[in-house]
Amino acid sequence: MEVILLERIEKLGQMGDVVKVKAGFARNYLLPQKKALRATDSNRGRFEQQRSQLEATNLARRQEAEAIAGKVDGLSVVLIRQAGETAQLYGSVSARDVALAVSEAGVTVERRQVLMDRPIKTLGLHQVRVALHPEVVVSVTANVAKSAAEAEAQRRAGGYVGPTEEPAGIEEILARVDAAEAAAEAAAPEPEPEPKTEA
Repeated sequence: MEVILLERIEKLGQMGDVVKVKAGFARNYLLPQKKALRATDSNRGRFEQQRSQLEATNLARRQEAEAIAGKVDGLSVVLIRQAGETAQLYGSVSARDVALAVSEAGVTVERRQVLMDRPIKTLGLHQVRVALHPEVVVSVTANVAKSAAEAEAQRRAGGYVGPTEEPAGIEEILARVDAAEAAAEAAAPEPEPEPKTEA
């Protein structure tokens, strides 16, 4: 089935492109979501009449998304879940869970805006893409941990910290991370003093 895209669709085309898609994809997703029109002669004419208005609306939505992108890009959200000793979750973290966590952090996003190929099934730090607009995609870190202390340890260590149930074990990991950061700062060369100029 041929359709006219009303907005940019990743891996499919830009606004105004006439693309061939499977009938089920068009009927179940593109047409109900108003992301495309059937490529009939009457729809082509209607699209050309409304093209400038659609492009202006799209530009305004993209500028709004770009303004919000600064707050969302690089955001880290903590998701507390139960897991086994091998870091496998009892269940999974879905796009809906990430959308709720980002919304609680202050920026409202819908589940369909979270782009995940598959659910998260392990503890650790996971990069998740969020489409604020079809042309504005940012990255969010999902910090999946068993507890808030473990999430902090993972954040500071830059990844999964291994199995540890006792708070003392987490405190030990945080102490090692602090020691490594202090050693890195001590090893950094001293900045050269600026030469004084006489006026």
